[in-house]
Amino acid sequence: MTNFNFTCGLFLSAKAVLIAAAVAVLLPASASAQETWPSRPIRMMVPFAPGGGSDVIARTIGARLSTRLGRTIVIDNRTGAGGALATETVAKASPDGYTVLFTTTAMATLTASGRKLPYDLAKDLAPIGQIGATPLLIVVPANLPAKTLRDLIDMARAKPNGVKYGSSGVGSMSHIGMELVAAQAKVQLLHVPYKSTALAMTDLFSGELQAVLGTFATLGHLVAGGKLRAVVITGAQRSTFAPHLPTVVEAGLPGAQIDFWWGLMGPARMPAPLIKRLNQELNAVLEQPEMRETLAKEAAVPKPGTPQDFGKLMALEVTRWSKLIKDANIKMD
Repeated sequence: MTNFNFTCGLFLSAKAVLIAAAVAVLLPASASAQETWPSRPIRMMVPFAPGGGSDVIARTIGARLSTRLGRTIVIDNRTGAGGALATETVAKASPDGYTVLFTTTAMATLTASGRKLPYDLAKDLAPIGQIGATPLLIVVPANLPAKTLRDLIDMARAKPNGVKYGSSGVGSMSHIGMELVAAQAKVQLLHVPYKSTALAMTDLFSGELQAVLGTFATLGHLVAGGKLRAVVITGAQRSTFAPHLPTVVEAGLPGAQIDFWWGLMGPARMPAPLIKRLNQELNAVLEQPEMRETLAKEAAVPKPGTPQDFGKLMALEVTRWSKLIKDANIKMD
């Protein structure tokens, strides 16, 4: 009997070892990976060319996160298709925390455009956290009689399509943002698309155009130099970077509030612990004076928060811009 019990004990022990080994093999790879993550460099896809304001923010975020995580974050500038190429790369990447996306408001407007995209924003990507946000400016030629947004609206009301505004292309924020202002003011503006905001500036300086919507970084120095006049900012509150400028809310158009934002996303099915860790490290970076200084160059402020906060923001943005594009019958092709 004793030998039988001893033999059974050995059999059961061996069986237990085999079962434990099998379970270890069957466990998701992410379970062990999460304990050691990150163990190698992380790639950050950036849908902008090197050197621009958004690229500088991405690189600063990457450098600060690298220090905190103890691993290099490699910036991969992947331009094209309005940001869809970089987004698709992340959407189809392994959800192991080693590929993330630096994104902006443009991803929400691209999704809202109705264009066929090689990914589903809601199903294929996971929000990590918002980085920051900045209001936009509406500028006019320095010699234009309109001194305020109301003056510009009155000009448009007196002559429908008589006020021409330039944009960096169909579907860009400088396009649909001005259409939002027009819709809220119940006036008709004439859209003139360009290949870039810089090209629109030439016609704005000459008076061929009457308005352009853009960022502080693009337009601020031209306003400061007296070449253009800013008539309003699109924030809900006055900006500390231009406290003298009234807001669209003060101009009587609260529905025309627009913030241009930046954030981080990862592939869907990315393990929650990795998202949480990245979110915590991102929020810590946003508290650093150097990061705040980088955002300040874009007249932006940090927006730390949870992944859920950022997800809700994007969902609201997609809904909002989808409605505008449909109601205003904006043709995106």
